[in-house]
Amino acid sequence: MFPQMEQLLNQLHTQTRFPTPEPLLRHVIAAYARAGLPSRALRTFLSIPSPSLRSFNSLLHALLSCRDFASFTRLLPHLPRFRGPDACSYNILIHACSLTDDRDRAWKLFNEMRRRGVRPNQITFGTLINLLCKSPQLHLPKAFKVKEEMERVFKIKPNAFVYTNLIKAVCEVGDFDSAVRLKDQMVRNSLKLDAVVYNTLVSGFLKGGKKDIGFRVLEEMKSGGVKPDSVTCNVLIGEFCREGKFEEAYRVLDDGLEGVKPDVFGYNVVIGWLCKEGKWREADDLFRDMPRRQCVPDVVTYRTLFDGLCRCMQFEEAGLVLEEMIFKGYVPRSSSLNEFVGMVCKEGDFELLGKVFSGLVGGRFCCEDVWKTLVLLVCQSEKLLGDFEPFNELVLA
Repeated sequence: MFPQMEQLLNQLHTQTRFPTPEPLLRHVIAAYARAGLPSRALRTFLSIPSPSLRSFNSLLHALLSCRDFASFTRLLPHLPRFRGPDACSYNILIHACSLTDDRDRAWKLFNEMRRRGVRPNQITFGTLINLLCKSPQLHLPKAFKVKEEMERVFKIKPNAFVYTNLIKAVCEVGDFDSAVRLKDQMVRNSLKLDAVVYNTLVSGFLKGGKKDIGFRVLEEMKSGGVKPDSVTCNVLIGEFCREGKFEEAYRVLDDGLEGVKPDVFGYNVVIGWLCKEGKWREADDLFRDMPRRQCVPDVVTYRTLFDGLCRCMQFEEAGLVLEEMIFKGYVPRSSSLNEFVGMVCKEGDFELLGKVFSGLVGGRFCCEDVWKTLVLLVCQSEKLLGDFEPFNELVLA
């Protein structure tokens, strides 16, 4: 699609007397962002003779969507070129800081925003509070201070996003009374308690050992007409697995809640916990049964099962999972693969190792770290030297 689009844009540029309309180029920038092509989005922006602030914001949003944080640093000096960056510009930049946990830069941008007379809005404060709540043990008091300033100084009411982040944070530090007070504040401020809010409360209480309160909130959710979603199912599955109640976890997998089934995340949780408990056969059976259950395994599913099988010393089965991963275009974490190679070498199963490396090289997934591990093992063991002669072909390939 993109080659044809670019050809049409080129024709429009060369065969007419008029420049390509800027709104059209903003749509092109957005299309490149959806496709994960930040360099092309940047190139399109640079083709605009006198780009407007709106186009600059479109580019910032595209780079944010693609997680191209390096380009943000290069673009910041160009911000003063425009008549004045607006709240949208700063919100995108602060959001980028939130994703990279760069609190110092976020506050510099917030202070610069105020110096320039740009009024912060709900999104600005929500992003800052979200950033602070990521480390509640350190920054929770400051998060509440920002909320108070938001209401008192700027007369902006916190939205559900702000409250949800604060509820999650106070539960993480064990302040469950504050979680209840925040929920009550939402009700007083006529904010709707939706599934996201209830899921956050239920998850926080259950993880904090307040099971009675957690299940009471779940019943309140149902009686209040708020329909559970897949996240609700996943929260319950996680709690049942933590308690070792796998039958209950399977019941949620099988039946769901009020007609809603868990998503792949719920299956990943069960597979991970089964492997932790040494129940690798059950984990593998559930993994194989996922297509029948109309749930497609994702890369996390494969990685979770692969890691679990390795911990359980089931290298043959782990090799089969790895082979299937490579076929689907997935690959384990580099650290997991290194550990797997090392353990298989210690077991002396060089036939399996040969199959693994053949598959990795064939799928072009054999990274430098894995080769280093292999070379180190070969050098450390005289026995390996003879057994690894077939790897000459792989090295030459």
